[in-house]
Amino acid sequence: MKQILREYRRLLGTASPLLVTLTVISVVGMNLLANKSISTGVSWLALDCGILFSWLAFLAMDVTTHCYGPRAANMVSLTALGLNLFMALMFFLGSRIPGVWGESFAEGSEEIINGALDSTFGGTWFIILGSSIAFIVSAILNNYLNDYIGRLAKRKTGFGVFALRSYASTFLGQFADNLIFALLVSRTFFGWTPVQCFTCALTGAVMELFFEVVFSPLGYRLSRSILNQRQEAVPA
Repeated sequence: MKQILREYRRLLGTASPLLVTLTVISVVGMNLLANKSISTGVSWLALDCGILFSWLAFLAMDVTTHCYGPRAANMVSLTALGLNLFMALMFFLGSRIPGVWGESFAEGSEEIINGALDSTFGGTWFIILGSSIAFIVSAILNNYLNDYIGRLAKRKTGFGVFALRSYASTFLGQFADNLIFALLVSRTFFGWTPVQCFTCALTGAVMELFFEVVFSPLGYRLSRSILNQRQEAVPA
């Protein structure tokens, strides 16, 4: 156990603070915004506002894997998950403290709105558990797949190989994340059919991949900057 903790501190200590911060913020943000569904106007397309952050979590993991390796990326992912659970606990405690939300002052509906806000921030145990399991499984899949593709690629540098690694790992990782959550939560507690679970997972992965494609140039520039800084820090 001591050796594992030492390795954890070493791997986490080498990671860029910016990447760690982005991962933590995105994981907390996507779990909070997942409480709001998106009205797409299409019956088979189920999305939630967590998509605004989920792509950032996977892009940050891709950059971390590219710069530090999958083990360090896994450590950062575990840290983000732990801090997200801590934030969920703080939100839950805040929702149980007697008081009134500022946005609940609507004549005749104060109690309803206040209760709804408490429920939103307080969270539901099975949603938090399902999202946590889905995230850590998909994060490990994403990180090792990203690294594996990089090892197979003939070229080790350049935007092309970075994009190939990121797009493939992100799509499969996001699909796994969505599918695991749908099967654990949506099917078990909301009665979704297997087809609905699969369709939601697939469409969500496609949309999240779209964000990854749009912002991958920024991820590549960040990875190049980190790698250059690491090279400059190595004694001649």
